[in-house]
Amino acid sequence: MLKDILNWLEDTPLAIMISHGPFGFPALEMVHVTATTFVFGMIAIIDLRLLGLLARNAAVSDLYRDVVPVTWVAFMVAAISGCLLFTAQAHAYSVNFAFRMKFVVLALIGLNMLVFRFLIYPSIAKWDRDAKPPLAARLAGAVSLAGWMTVVASARWIAYLMI
Repeated sequence: MLKDILNWLEDTPLAIMISHGPFGFPALEMVHVTATTFVFGMIAIIDLRLLGLLARNAAVSDLYRDVVPVTWVAFMVAAISGCLLFTAQAHAYSVNFAFRMKFVVLALIGLNMLVFRFLIYPSIAKWDRDAKPPLAARLAGAVSLAGWMTVVASARWIAYLMI
């Protein structure tokens, strides 16, 4: 059943245009890498602040308010361009270990983000301007930063494991 869906996906006119056209895949790859880099960079600002390594005088809530909405836009661009890239080589991506690992780590990052947003962030008034946020916030930042570095490394590794 999955194989049939992947076959259908790769045979859509859009997937064929992306995979066989002279500019489709490279252009989408450029958009995807740029958007992902932007997401990682914006999130790294928050994570490094949570770790007490960057912008120690800035309020975490101010950085969060300024960075997160723009990050979501970049994330959506990365997700859409990534889905389009997937259509071009659905079979190869579906069995690629690095591709799978990227999505497992993205899921863990998402879980970490939910824990931070709903369990740690609500108490921000107590530690917003502290140079060294509480352990839970620092841990969330460290997990996020390590996760995003793993996503980027996995993404680079995908090309070397394509069959």
